[in-house]
Amino acid sequence: MFGFTNLNLRMCLLCAYVGFLSLPVMAYANKNSSWRNLYLWTSITTIIYCILVKVFVTESPRWLLVRGRREEAVATLKCITSVTQSNVDLAINNMSHKEETWNVDLFSALKILLQKKWSSRRLVSIMAMGIGIGLVYYGMPLGLQNLSFNLYLSVTFNALSELPSALIVFFFIDKFDRRPALLLFTILSGVFSVMSVIEVKPWTNLQIVFELISFFSACSSFNVYLIYTTELFPTCVRNSALSMARLAVVLGGAFSPMLVSAGRENKFLCYGVFGLVIGFSGIYGIFLPETRGRALCDTLDEEENKEKQACDMVA
Repeated sequence: MFGFTNLNLRMCLLCAYVGFLSLPVMAYANKNSSWRNLYLWTSITTIIYCILVKVFVTESPRWLLVRGRREEAVATLKCITSVTQSNVDLAINNMSHKEETWNVDLFSALKILLQKKWSSRRLVSIMAMGIGIGLVYYGMPLGLQNLSFNLYLSVTFNALSELPSALIVFFFIDKFDRRPALLLFTILSGVFSVMSVIEVKPWTNLQIVFELISFFSACSSFNVYLIYTTELFPTCVRNSALSMARLAVVLGGAFSPMLVSAGRENKFLCYGVFGLVIGFSGIYGIFLPETRGRALCDTLDEEENKEKQACDMVA
């Protein structure tokens, strides 16, 4: 089930990059039209996506089990697998899960997460990292207008640079630890983002190259960040934790237009600040445990016991 969860997330990320790659094509096709036409075309694809999700996507079997909805979990497993009833029952019986009795929504889950020291530390650290990653992930494509390069080609190259980052996560995420990977990618993104500010020849001609390396590293950070977040929190509150992580990323992205605007007069206020912020964001990973190869927990108690055992081993 752990591998299946990660595989779904990787497929979603890969499809998202295909969508990003289609954006400059749509923009170029509508370059002589109103911006409203571009909004219309992107909205149509979004509506189609929502319909497909409603029709084909099922609820997580692990979440259903934790909520005590065993029959629905069995029905979901039958829909997504070709195994027999006996094999489904055997898989569920062998799956370590404990039913949670409290009602969970976003606010109650956040309250419980913040009440526990280990979970509040994880949530605050993840959100701090998300603000830095989101600032660059959403800000760099906006800042391309500040570089002396064709805007349509710049956006296309940025979209293409997301593909190798997606493939790295898709095929090799199980090969490396999460914390060092986040630290490495955030530092690389920060260094090359600052370097893209340099306007002294021959470095001026390499600005787009530095920007692409920085954006590639930011995309890789974003990918690892999402998978890392899913592994840090138990099933019963994972959706809420992921929502807060995504909120932090979007919050970081909300500041990027102001920096891009300021960067028209002084490029350091754009890519320089981007680099410094994301470069330091990976440091928050030192407050988080490593999760590579670790089984996903279903309940807060199970995760808390695992946290205590890890602390006892370190002590």
